[in-house]
Amino acid sequence: MDVSLFDFELPEELIALRPAEPRDSARLLVVGADGRFAHAQVRDLPQLLRRDDVMVVNDTKVIQARLRGLRVRGGLGEKTEAKVELLLHRRTAPDRFLAFARPAKKLHPGDALFLGESIAANIVARGAAGEVEIAFALSGARLDAAIAAEGETPLPPYIVGKRKADARDAADYQTIYAREKGSVAAPTAGLHFTPELFQRLAEAGVARASVTLHVGPGTFLPVAVADTAAHKMHTEAAILPGETAERLNAARAQGGRIVAVGTTSLRTLESAADPDGRLQAMARETDIFITPGYKFRTADVLLTNFHLPRSTLFMLVSAFCGLETMQRAYAEAIAERYRFYSYGDACLLFRGHQS
Repeated sequence: MDVSLFDFELPEELIALRPAEPRDSARLLVVGADGRFAHAQVRDLPQLLRRDDVMVVNDTKVIQARLRGLRVRGGLGEKTEAKVELLLHRRTAPDRFLAFARPAKKLHPGDALFLGESIAANIVARGAAGEVEIAFALSGARLDAAIAAEGETPLPPYIVGKRKADARDAADYQTIYAREKGSVAAPTAGLHFTPELFQRLAEAGVARASVTLHVGPGTFLPVAVADTAAHKMHTEAAILPGETAERLNAARAQGGRIVAVGTTSLRTLESAADPDGRLQAMARETDIFITPGYKFRTADVLLTNFHLPRSTLFMLVSAFCGLETMQRAYAEAIAERYRFYSYGDACLLFRGHQS
């Protein structure tokens, strides 16, 4: 498909730089299966969902993946230093990560890195597009603790370009149910939940189940090609536990709906589904790329934030509800001054009939 179909103009002032307070006070654009719109708040979910629905959340936890420090090269008398910034994005061993570096051209295999106050490392390899492989002096839990102490919350570029990450972001950019460390971006639909909202959902008979997808930096990137067929999707590690698969299969057999909380949960479910829609346990990389014309096999409802133009995520929601419906929905959200992107408002999408 022509990527320009997924473009739109967003007034810059609608990019949210802080989340709503409290979290569940965020606005919610409801898009019905018939394409009609309604305006609500996230706290209204117990009235918008049904008894026996099952919400599927992504329990990944964002790590303090942005590190700053010095690159040091050479010995006494010829030593040179340069400032460097790293965004860790994939662990390859207990003591190794792949990372995106700025400026990458200053880094070469063998270079020493001193990050923050306590982290020493070396460049092992340099790849394309600013990617490097780093070997750390620490390993395992000790490395995790050092990264947590020295790193920064990896806010997306459209926020970092306007303000620096601060202490508030360490909590704001994390779901309240985050458990499995490994993401460099939050599954942002989940940022809207509070303990009180979960309690009210449970009282309304809406259950909850968890999957894990460690979100990579590719989630921020616009599609750079002219046709979606030429786009190479980034891969992310995804896990659907066997007990969760069995629970969701049973719920659907009894007439319950699956409500995916976020596009990462939905991508995990679709990656784990048989052709007939039955879910199977899964623990592997997924690079599933969903565009209009895709036939969904799992979720009936999707809670998600508003996404960037020309992004794979806007393509996914356009597949879920129809491109024309989502173009109208985003126009409605802009006209009504909804807040966009990671810290912004949300939409609740009900999947229409698929021929």
